[in-house]
Amino acid sequence: MLVNNRVPKAVLFDVDGTLAETERDGHLVAFNRVFQALGIPWVWTDEDYQWLLKTTGGLERMRVYAQHCGQLQFLEGDGAQRLQEAHKLKNKLYAELVSQGAVKPRPGVAAFIQDLLQQGVIWTVVTTTSRANFDALYKASLKPAGVPPPQFAVCGEDVEHKKPDPEAYLQALHRLQLRPVDCLAVEDAPNGLKAARAAGIACLVVRSVYFQSGPWDGAYEVRDSFLS
Repeated sequence: MLVNNRVPKAVLFDVDGTLAETERDGHLVAFNRVFQALGIPWVWTDEDYQWLLKTTGGLERMRVYAQHCGQLQFLEGDGAQRLQEAHKLKNKLYAELVSQGAVKPRPGVAAFIQDLLQQGVIWTVVTTTSRANFDALYKASLKPAGVPPPQFAVCGEDVEHKKPDPEAYLQALHRLQLRPVDCLAVEDAPNGLKAARAAGIACLVVRSVYFQSGPWDGAYEVRDSFLS
């Protein structure tokens, strides 16, 4: 993979929707199971989840949905505590789904990463999902596909501000001790693209199922898959 006619020193990958279709095959399924289990009167459709993904963070999405539905009781006191409990249980159920093989790596992503490593390129993870979620995906899906562990992962717990804020990418640059021009980000969604570009990093967009139309302003390249 060449960026401005040279091989980058490091490639920084988003997780959800980028390494695997985790949103459709894992997170959405887990959310709806949790809502049913805890008696929260919501059922999220694909259409619901597509617009909710404009907000980064699972707990943040539940809060946005409560606001959207006018169910303000979920935004404070006991209601807010219920959503926090729901989010914890959702992550547990997501990990179970992943461990059961429900979430596969996107076609071609393992070979894409292996090719980078053969060229001496560092691969890292820059995500606003939780470390537990990434670890579950790596153990059950990426490692069996032959993907070595990333040099490090910047996860949601590591930052105060999630994408589209560039904090996660800036932290990764600091840990790598590299300039933005020496790196490439790989994202599937507009918020991730905005975060990478705000950090000064060129961004390859590999569109996922929920993000087909963009906007992709400022992307270095836009692809439909890792095979193209």
